[in-house]
Amino acid sequence: MLGSRLEFTPLRLPESAQRLRAEVRAFIQAEIDAGLFNPDIPTDDWEIHRQFARKVAARGWIGMTWPKKYGGQERSYLDRYVVNEEMMAANAPNSVYFTADRQSGPTLIKYASERMKAEVLPKIIAGEACFCIGMSEPDSGSDLFAAKCRATRVDGGWKVNGSKIWTTNAHHADYMIGLFRTSPPTKENRRHGLTSLLIDMKAPGITCHLIHQMSGLRDFNQVLFDDVFVSDDHLIGEVDGAWKQATTELAYERSGPERFLETFATLRNLVGLAGSEPDGRTAEAVGRLVAEIHSLRRMSVSVAGMLEAGREPVSEAAIVKDLGTIWEQELPHRVRQAAAYFRRDSENYDHFERVLNFHSRIAPKLTIQGGTTEILRGVIARGLGLR
Repeated sequence: MLGSRLEFTPLRLPESAQRLRAEVRAFIQAEIDAGLFNPDIPTDDWEIHRQFARKVAARGWIGMTWPKKYGGQERSYLDRYVVNEEMMAANAPNSVYFTADRQSGPTLIKYASERMKAEVLPKIIAGEACFCIGMSEPDSGSDLFAAKCRATRVDGGWKVNGSKIWTTNAHHADYMIGLFRTSPPTKENRRHGLTSLLIDMKAPGITCHLIHQMSGLRDFNQVLFDDVFVSDDHLIGEVDGAWKQATTELAYERSGPERFLETFATLRNLVGLAGSEPDGRTAEAVGRLVAEIHSLRRMSVSVAGMLEAGREPVSEAAIVKDLGTIWEQELPHRVRQAAAYFRRDSENYDHFERVLNFHSRIAPKLTIQGGTTEILRGVIARGLGLR
């Protein structure tokens, strides 16, 4: 008998969210029309990301759900969902603020000191603070219980030694929220001994080594810590008790539309190439893909509704991430199959092929980032009382 049940309550976005969607879509289209970014292939030009962050901040679309006393607007998670969905579908250059807006800010709001909140949160809302996440390690991957990167008590704070890996945009980041080993795990509690710290990424002793990817993008890093001092006031939550904080953070990370939209440009280009009167084979393939992405989206919106209600849907978020990343990983291959009988002697097809080739090279990483499929299924099994 299952120990608990999963819940994806159907949820329809309110009319206010749809009005916001139109506003965001118009803003994005104006940026595209001005040639500021390409909606088919994301850019890693950091200056473009910085300029875009300032524009988004000026419209009040960063930290939308956060308390007003920190500069937020206390808007709903559904409003934030709409903004995020439109940005992801258009491959908008949102890397400066995206991680901070999605998970680092909410983690600080819930667990950090008032001094830290007052210092850091307004910078995020202004589009001026970039965060990275320090969880995975070279010898343990997504198994966070096995973390070895160590923070040792010293006078006035901690000394951090070890490394983190697959750390997105660490070479650009201002801050990292990292999960560090501060005590050994106990026989009774493998979760014991992990502590969260806010790391100043410009501190002495931090080195970032870029990891090359097949796509040509360079956003992954291995981060090395060599006697990096972190003051006591940068502690987040409880010493040795950060596992609960980490699972809360991952609920934010794993459930959004970014978990099924990263290769969406291939589907958009397939529809454009097929035209308004596709043949029966193509229409069936497109219809199947659209039905599947609609189902994933409904699940993701449901999780946003749970976050809005103050819940922590860890298992449901893991399901969205598991199913969503497998789907978006397979999408370029399925799009290529659907386009197998298209004419190839046109400029439009050449562009389609470039987009498809780029996203085919992105796809292999998708089931790894944010937690591997194997780890996610363990989380789901625990949520169901099966382990």
